[in-house]
Amino acid sequence: MSRAAVKDGEPVPLLDAAVVGGGPAGLSAAIYLARYRRDVAVFDTGHGRSTHHQVNHNYLGFPEGIATVDLRKLAAEQLSRYPHARIVHHLITSVEGDADTGFTLRSQGHVWRARTVLLATGVLDHFPHFPGWREYVGRSMFWCITCDGYENQGRDILVVGHTDLAAAEAMQLHSLTDRVRLLTNSRSDEITEPYRRRLTAAGIPVVHDRLTDVEGSDGRLTAVHTRGGRRLTLQALFSLQGATPETGLARQLGVALGDFGYVAVDSEQKTSVPGVYAAGDLTALHSHQVTAAVHEGAQAASAANYFLHPPELKV
Repeated sequence: MSRAAVKDGEPVPLLDAAVVGGGPAGLSAAIYLARYRRDVAVFDTGHGRSTHHQVNHNYLGFPEGIATVDLRKLAAEQLSRYPHARIVHHLITSVEGDADTGFTLRSQGHVWRARTVLLATGVLDHFPHFPGWREYVGRSMFWCITCDGYENQGRDILVVGHTDLAAAEAMQLHSLTDRVRLLTNSRSDEITEPYRRRLTAAGIPVVHDRLTDVEGSDGRLTAVHTRGGRRLTLQALFSLQGATPETGLARQLGVALGDFGYVAVDSEQKTSVPGVYAAGDLTALHSHQVTAAVHEGAQAASAANYFLHPPELKV
């Protein structure tokens, strides 16, 4: 058991900061906090976008790109060099308290207390589900044109989604390849007439049907099958079925949410609750990039560090 954890009923040591989420935002925040000599724990369940087979080609300093799982490993190794920081593999199920009395975090059978909380819980992507779907994410099934559009130039692409957002992505991908189709994968087809006209003009067919199974191996899709009996060949699938921000803990703390249910933060990643910060994909509908997550984690950590200073050290 981690030295940061105690069982219910035992005295609970007080952390300076509890970082919930072990992706790029959370790990960046923890490294900054550790370098400020703060006692920090990162709660990592080993799930989330950065655990897929994605290769990031946008991150500065990696000419050949870097797999996000490798970036996590490097960040964890970097954090391990600081004796007052640690990664705790527990799922935090509840959090309560305030900055005056301290925050209490719980997982199954264990309790932690912290002076500040930094939420980096990310989002839950709504990928098409079929047997073995996870092995394809980041290899031939993607969610982000900014991350993976360039590598799919000239390829046979299937966009999956039933809204104008999916139609817009299909139009953007059409600038990279003339082989784009759209599968609604839904009972409803909510693409509005203006977007439908644009798709037609670009020669992008819309298939109103639902995906049932796929063909492929080693993470590489070659075809999908639909409920209506269609077989659609492809080389890459871009899922535009949306994502849900993981705001359960934020709601427990009474943190204000902004448009589309994401956590509202200011320019320093402060939430509406003193002592609570948020960073990464949890904080905005757009700009879900590793570079942005790392920046926001650093910003949140610096704000939390300042918050933790005694009054005589604050300007």
